[in-house]
Amino acid sequence: MATPTRMDAGFGFGDMKKAAKSRGFDLESEEERELRVRKLFNSLDSRKCGYLESKQIESGLQSLSFPFQRKYALELLEACDSNHDGHIDFAEFQRYMNDKEVELFKLFQAIDVSHDGALQPEELQLALRNSGVQLEDHELDAFVQYIDRDKNGKITFNEWRDFLLLYPRETTLPNIYQYWEKICLVDIGEQAVIPEGIGEHHRLRYLAAGAMAGAVSRTATAPLDRLKVLLAIQTHSSTSSIMNGLVQIHKHNGAIGFFRGNALNVFKVAPESAIKFYAYEIMKRVVVGDGKDGEIGTLGRLVSGGTAGAIAQTIIYPVDLLKTRLQCHNEPGRAPQLVKFTRDILVQEGPRAFYRGLLPSLLGIIPYAGIDLATYETLKLKSRHLLPPETEPGPILHLCCGTFSGALGATCVYPLQLIRTRLQAQTLKSAVRYTGMADAFRRTYRNEGIRGFYKGWLPNMLKAVPSASITYLVYEDMKIRLSIK
Repeated sequence: MATPTRMDAGFGFGDMKKAAKSRGFDLESEEERELRVRKLFNSLDSRKCGYLESKQIESGLQSLSFPFQRKYALELLEACDSNHDGHIDFAEFQRYMNDKEVELFKLFQAIDVSHDGALQPEELQLALRNSGVQLEDHELDAFVQYIDRDKNGKITFNEWRDFLLLYPRETTLPNIYQYWEKICLVDIGEQAVIPEGIGEHHRLRYLAAGAMAGAVSRTATAPLDRLKVLLAIQTHSSTSSIMNGLVQIHKHNGAIGFFRGNALNVFKVAPESAIKFYAYEIMKRVVVGDGKDGEIGTLGRLVSGGTAGAIAQTIIYPVDLLKTRLQCHNEPGRAPQLVKFTRDILVQEGPRAFYRGLLPSLLGIIPYAGIDLATYETLKLKSRHLLPPETEPGPILHLCCGTFSGALGATCVYPLQLIRTRLQAQTLKSAVRYTGMADAFRRTYRNEGIRGFYKGWLPNMLKAVPSASITYLVYEDMKIRLSIK
């Protein structure tokens, strides 16, 4: 773990004030600095006990929107706790802050080649490039805008200091940019995460990693996915068992029948994720607005993510319908050719057929995201109380929380998913034809009862754990292979 560089014997606050003066700006007085540090210490000392422990620091960092609050809290504790007694008193905190500020000022000086007391975007880009971090103009703008609180297009030392003062690691430019990326993580679904503001070349790498992870996990769980669809479209009161359903698939279509429709399911991973990510960026700007500091909050994230998911699903929906239709094609022999299959739907049922079932699909997005997010955050918070004080929740624990929250969200909205599947599967030759979503709900309840809305639910749940696990493992492996870990 890296700890901040201690103050050089030959460079102190007097030297900082002289250097700042030569660059056209003044630093605060000793009294003002001590008051600022005291105020920061008191804001972290929520129990007003005169010292800081890891849980207090963690809560404080969370209120300041720090990423990985527990990890940074433990690192900050280690960096400040000079006598190693497990907590930080004000003297230790002040000593650390003084040394950190000197460290930040030195880096600020090195970047400010024009000696005007502010970091221009061009200076920052040059320094980052010399450190091996290649940025495009739009990602540089996003980086500068996040630190530049007064929005004047340049970064003052106070803005630079406030952004990094509690960052417990060595303040090199690659570390600083990586830290900012972690602050701006954006969840785009499919267990893939893309940092906001990174360049196009990195975005493509993240999307490639997510696409590969999605392709492998969907292929591995394709038999359960097809079984879920076949059980969901059964409209009689009794439902085939999972084993009987698997036997019937193998009997009619052979081993390859378990993967019918999977090619389309895999094909839509990358474009759906890309559309969702770019739509999320647009919606975030709409929700946050130009005049705010970029903090989107939980509700904003939910609205932006839900809207982005709706946009992506609407655009990619015809592919999803074709996938469902192929999975429902259970006649003996090979699957129909995709081009002819698509043309037949277009000619016989018209272009509107490709969007049949879209409404229940869209209606399930926000409830699913809300339940998933709320459950995940609750489980993550509760799980920390079960861990030893100095233990950071690992990826396996996060995976378990995410799997359970996703399964709960999927269970709550499964009736909408079932109705969507039945509307998608409906053809001109279907024995049961619905006039729309409301008619499908009404007739399903009348003929099959509440249990009818959960046909196919079990195989859907059975694929949740392997799907999430495979996605996570492949995604992490691809990030290493593509040098984005």
